[in-house]
Amino acid sequence: MKKADNPTDQVKLLGDIDRLVHEPARLMIMAYLYVIESADFVFMMRQTGLSKGNLSSHLSKLEAAGYVIIQKEFVKKIPRTFLSLSSKGREAFDNYQNQMKQFLTELP
Repeated sequence: MKKADNPTDQVKLLGDIDRLVHEPARLMIMAYLYVIESADFVFMMRQTGLSKGNLSSHLSKLEAAGYVIIQKEFVKKIPRTFLSLSSKGREAFDNYQNQMKQFLTELP
């Protein structure tokens, strides 16, 4: 994100932000995974307050972008889904944080 010459240009710079990460539910998912490294689906559902379908839909988008790794396995014959950020997802989240910090610190 380059420095804007005037406030109007600065607002336009938000167009460079990763919209996949910027969406509130996906931002929340990525923030949790950034901090805790890995979580199971049920934990993430409880923490975010998203329904199974809504969480699944957002995770599918993040997985398609290569931001999230979804692993399914059996634990004592019970299927469990584990989630983690990929290195690409971690980099995308770092970039998002830096862009938002820059944008907010340059506000008049």
